[in-house]
Amino acid sequence: MSSAEAAAASLNQADTTLADKVIEMRDVSIAFGGIRAVDKASLDLHRGEVVAVLGHNGAGKSTLIKILSGAYKRDSGSIHVRGAEARIDNPRDAKAYGIETIYQTLALADNVDTAANLYLGRELRTWMGTLDDAAMESKAREVMGRLNPRFQRFKEPVKALSGGQRQSVAIARAILFDAQILIMDEPTAALGPQETAGVADLIKQLKADGISIFLISHDIEDVFDLADRVAVMKNGQIVGTAPVHAVTKDEVLGMIILGKCPPGATAGPGAVDI
Repeated sequence: MSSAEAAAASLNQADTTLADKVIEMRDVSIAFGGIRAVDKASLDLHRGEVVAVLGHNGAGKSTLIKILSGAYKRDSGSIHVRGAEARIDNPRDAKAYGIETIYQTLALADNVDTAANLYLGRELRTWMGTLDDAAMESKAREVMGRLNPRFQRFKEPVKALSGGQRQSVAIARAILFDAQILIMDEPTAALGPQETAGVADLIKQLKADGISIFLISHDIEDVFDLADRVAVMKNGQIVGTAPVHAVTKDEVLGMIILGKCPPGATAGPGAVDI
């Protein structure tokens, strides 16, 4: 049985009472050269929820998320997707579970247009075996119209697009094949205020559509505007998690810098007493 078939079978056997919890990571650990980059981290994500994962560079947040995306294989711990235990050893496994990752670099093919990027590696073909450019552009217009109705530059190579437009293309590619869980790595980095607002609108639209998002960000303002919950990591461990309405920005900064867990947060193993 292939990884995709195993993933589908596993999801079909999932307990429907846990359907609202789309991701459950428990005691996940990974070490590089004897150094624990992630140490018994546990994190959840619900349907239509945005969870921001915060921490200094080297805190372990990107490593933890790369385990979920299949970029790294965990040493220990478990991952459940919609209540069913998941085996995620590579990015193809993650995609089989409906998990897509949008990295900060976006990984777009600069010299081709939007439709070609959306179907890169999964091109549609006519009955004669040639590329079905019309069908791919039609679907690209449909998906982009839902995400960003103002987008009209379908015929131009993506290198000619603005940063916010390129981010729209990357998101559209992720959801084109029905991904329901997105990992977004610093989606507003290096964008101007207007483009940042545009990406924020895209995230809110995805959330309204029931898509669940892990958001890695250094921007506290973005986090409090977009996220439902925050999860802070330090030295590879979870300091704590909290609904954004239960903590202040200063308290979140205290979690990031000092590892201090405020009263409104649930403490993790990385929390310290100060």
